[in-house]
Amino acid sequence: MSSALTDLFPLPIVQAPMAGGVSVPQLAAAVSEAGGLGFLAAGYKTADGMYQEIKQLRSLTGRPFGVNLFMPQPEYAESGAVEIYAHQLAGDAAWYETELGDPDSGRDDGYDAKLAVLLDNPVAVVSFHFGVPSREALDALRRTGTLTLVTATTAEEALAVERAGADAVIAQGVEAGGHQGTHRDVPENDDSGIGLLSLVARIRETVSIPVVAAGGIMRGSQIAAALAAGASAAQLGTAFLATPESGAADIHKQALTDPLFTRTALTRAFSGRPARGLVNRFMREHGPYAPAAYPEVHHLTSPLRKAAAKAGDAQGMALWAGQGHRMARPLPAGQLVETLAEELAAASTALSTRAQTQNQTRTKAQGDGGDRGDMR
Repeated sequence: MSSALTDLFPLPIVQAPMAGGVSVPQLAAAVSEAGGLGFLAAGYKTADGMYQEIKQLRSLTGRPFGVNLFMPQPEYAESGAVEIYAHQLAGDAAWYETELGDPDSGRDDGYDAKLAVLLDNPVAVVSFHFGVPSREALDALRRTGTLTLVTATTAEEALAVERAGADAVIAQGVEAGGHQGTHRDVPENDDSGIGLLSLVARIRETVSIPVVAAGGIMRGSQIAAALAAGASAAQLGTAFLATPESGAADIHKQALTDPLFTRTALTRAFSGRPARGLVNRFMREHGPYAPAAYPEVHHLTSPLRKAAAKAGDAQGMALWAGQGHRMARPLPAGQLVETLAEELAAASTALSTRAQTQNQTRTKAQGDGGDRGDMR
């Protein structure tokens, strides 16, 4: 297995790129400075906005970091379903005294322009979500010295990632907060997500490129389990969402451990694509009726989400969070990386000690059996 990726950062800890203003330069810098791999999220930004964040991050750290891109999405044919959903959201728009967004505000997230910026101003790592980039794009990035990662939610998707020529695959378990990075948005598959450890093991048996494990990881012991399952590193999102450096709204950070929010669920309510968040009023009321239409629904609900955040109403926000959200710790990002590393080391030592003890017990048992055989 190539070590080109893990050679970039001393600790097997990757900060997930969380779009929507969470993965700001200050967060990525703190993680990279502490020995992990910090990430910027280019999703929902302009190409220039992404470039300005890269410049800011470079002023904060000389360590390697990554940038994440959203893949352009295919055309959505059933515009009538989006119109019906807009009518269902009219009450929320009136409540928050805002207009609904334009569902036709753009489908490609400025992908080509962002890719051009990254080819002219290379970063250490570029990752992709919602699909597999072309071999030409991956080869072009490789020629600049950039390593490439692509999210996969199944072993079949991981194989497509390898065949396209990516350097590593991000195995995203169903426990992950935020959007599932499925390559094709098929509503029939909404309830077929795979747990992280099973997914990592299946992908490791399917591809030869390195695997980064993502989904619900909040403790160093979980990182150890992911590494034991075959991952080269672990990617954590919700764990870093609660840090002071995170750009998440305070009300979002507080909701992670608020007893009012007892569980997470996958929903299309906010964006039209399956994404895991804390179950709140908006998700309960609108989730069952949201069409499979991304990014149309994302654009449609954007003003509602912003208005809810401005009003301090957590019940109307997209509170993205993984299944381990109750384990969130509001530590500074650098301290969190150090704490995770200490927990990982302790868990690894415990695993090693347990394995040695088992081997010694097995050897002794075999020896005792041999002695009894000689006596007979």
